[in-house]
Amino acid sequence: MIAFICILLTVLVYYLSKQLYKKVRFAFLSPLLIAPCILSSMLVGFHIDYSDYDSGGRWLSNLLQPAVVGFAIPLYKFRKVMKKYAKIIAISMTAGVTIAIVSSGLFSHVVRLNDHYLLSLLPRSITTPIAMAVSVDIGGMPTMTAIFVIVTGISGLILGPMVIRYLHIQEKLAKGLLLGMGAHGAGTSKALEFGSEEGAAASLAMVLAAIFTLVFAPILTPLILL
Repeated sequence: MIAFICILLTVLVYYLSKQLYKKVRFAFLSPLLIAPCILSSMLVGFHIDYSDYDSGGRWLSNLLQPAVVGFAIPLYKFRKVMKKYAKIIAISMTAGVTIAIVSSGLFSHVVRLNDHYLLSLLPRSITTPIAMAVSVDIGGMPTMTAIFVIVTGISGLILGPMVIRYLHIQEKLAKGLLLGMGAHGAGTSKALEFGSEEGAAASLAMVLAAIFTLVFAPILTPLILL
């Protein structure tokens, strides 16, 4: 019974958050941001153990993997556009992934994080399952990496549209690549709000970011640790 209630509660909170966001369109009221906050507050307020909540919540989590496949639909629809700008996309993603890894390393040195936290932070700009795998491969802590990925996604979700407006970015491909590279799944979801072509570019960026990080992270890590 508790599992069903938790599923219903999660869907209801997300739905209401989504309706509020449609009316207000304020970045800090994104359902991806406020729904977890509301649910966490309710769990604490009603003294519900997370393991009890997860008995129902994990069913929704299991739907995430097939849901991600849905990102391939706009990607297939605009495959000719993606192919046309393949060189630009490759250069952009190489630069984006390199900057993400190096900036994470520089930040870690500035705030004096120890090596375990530094290595956990490096793969923060890719989707959670792959980021955790990369973290293990380079000697980080996968649970901390998951937290860094979530923070990165939420930050990109909020700041990405602001950057687009501030820089007056009009090109659909550029918007999608920015959001997909900067905020992975959350950014791709946001890109789809701009349009299908932006969503396709973000989907591609999310996939390429994961692949490039798998390649570059082990190469750059020894240099960052110097």
